[in-house]
Amino acid sequence: MKKYTDINDIPDLSEIIKEAILLKMDPFKYQSLGKNKTLAMLFFNASLRTRLSTEKAARNLGMEVMVLNVNDAWNLEFSDGTVMNGSTSEHVKEAAAVISQYADIIAVRAFPSLKDKAKDESEYVLSNFLKYATVPIVSMESATAHPLQGLADAITITELASKPRPKVVLSWAPHPKALPQAVPNSFVSTMQRMDVDFVITHPEGYELNPLVTKDSKIVYNQDEAIKDADFVYVKNWSSYNDYGQILNEDPNWMMTSEKLGNAKFMHCLPVRRNVVVEDSVLDSDNSVVLQQANNRTFAAQVVLKSILDSML
Repeated sequence: MKKYTDINDIPDLSEIIKEAILLKMDPFKYQSLGKNKTLAMLFFNASLRTRLSTEKAARNLGMEVMVLNVNDAWNLEFSDGTVMNGSTSEHVKEAAAVISQYADIIAVRAFPSLKDKAKDESEYVLSNFLKYATVPIVSMESATAHPLQGLADAITITELASKPRPKVVLSWAPHPKALPQAVPNSFVSTMQRMDVDFVITHPEGYELNPLVTKDSKIVYNQDEAIKDADFVYVKNWSSYNDYGQILNEDPNWMMTSEKLGNAKFMHCLPVRRNVVVEDSVLDSDNSVVLQQANNRTFAAQVVLKSILDSML
């Protein structure tokens, strides 16, 4: 791979999942691959799992790592032709070019505003780094996608599936804040590439971008959707059509042990207990959220390895 900003940058998903599982068994096998290579990680937003797992993945490959919280640096300008006499001090043209001189791979994390759909969907932060950087770019979550999370989810389901074609359900859940569609978007795109019986369930009005969901099955009745499920991925997202709005806070959509049954519970974390999911689910053997989090390292590692391989 030359970059990783979308799950569809992976040419053969099943093969990269197998490679990630092998890396998990022997994480230091390719430590020489990243020798004298540097990963620069740029954070425009907060991070816990993404930050630590990606850094660990790079170090497992022998890379050096630099981390920059961009909000602690000069304010960046992303628009062309702007008279920069306001709050921005540096244009992304220079910033991306300079960072490319310091690093062999640049990883970027930048959330949406959830106020201007067109601007968010333009991926103006990520797209400008793709345009002006001279080294490969990895997305650590953007306005519309979280491909590292999507790959980690695919690895988790592959490891735990007890039958050839498991039923996987993505269920909306209530949340007090308006959240992006990035994680569900990438999960949907990932499941569409896997041999699973995939269903999406949410209240009416919470439809995701139809260009993402395509022909995926959507059921508005949560109980009906999760019947006989093998995996239930629970995640909140704000409205796409009424962009960034909270239309429904119905607590009946919270995941409970009674609803989940024998299915495996998945969530990308962080998760609000007894709002998104009750304690009895998170604390049960059915919860695989910690395994998902662990697989974030190996999703990032197999991606970085693939990019490093392309440099040889």
